[in-house]
Amino acid sequence: MKRSRTATAVTSLLVAGLVGLTGCQKPLVGAAPTQTSPPAAGQDAVSGSAGAALNRLPVRAAGTMSGYNRLAFGAAWTDDVDDVDGHNGCDTRDDILALYLTRITYRSGHCIVASGTLHDPYTGRTIDFVRGPKSTVIQIDHVVALGNAWTSGASRLTATLRKDLAEDPLELLPVDGPTNEAKGDGDASQWLPPQAGYHCSYVARQIAVKTKYHLSVTAPERSAMQHVLTTCPKQGLPVEPR
Repeated sequence: MKRSRTATAVTSLLVAGLVGLTGCQKPLVGAAPTQTSPPAAGQDAVSGSAGAALNRLPVRAAGTMSGYNRLAFGAAWTDDVDDVDGHNGCDTRDDILALYLTRITYRSGHCIVASGTLHDPYTGRTIDFVRGPKSTVIQIDHVVALGNAWTSGASRLTATLRKDLAEDPLELLPVDGPTNEAKGDGDASQWLPPQAGYHCSYVARQIAVKTKYHLSVTAPERSAMQHVLTTCPKQGLPVEPR
């Protein structure tokens, strides 16, 4: 992330995340410009409600995991990506920690986050982060699990687009480590965050990622998402934090 972001911008994102704990969340930054046709893969998701965007996603049976491995999405946390925050000299993991944690200290310079506090959207807990042997108490979740992305169309994307997907701030959230591990590669029909108040925001974010990268949903996944969105019919789509 560009560390020139103002404190106000970061605070706004944190507040938006906390709103999601108690009900439906407004878009993180605002709706993307209205599109008259679907955006090319990798562009911002179309604007409008999450429910409307879900209805536009193709419904397909899950593809095979054949050929999948983490390196198919590029080196983990590489800074060599072409999004707005790429090539800033800081790895993506530290970028995401810096965006969402509060009371941050840095080991040196402006990149390596040494400590901070996370208000975890998945559990509702407040978690203290200290870099070291227990750093995995906070992990960076791919909101659309990479295995799920692979079986829903990412296997057909170019290597560059897969790398962009894996490092996209829209796709990444710092969360409680054990909760992230419990999620595995599950889609919304198989796993939702323990904090029920975040379900609308979580599902909307998955829909935004799948829209942006032209991924599909399975019939059970779509049904589970629709069930969540019945509790928040006006839920909007988030857009990439900038």
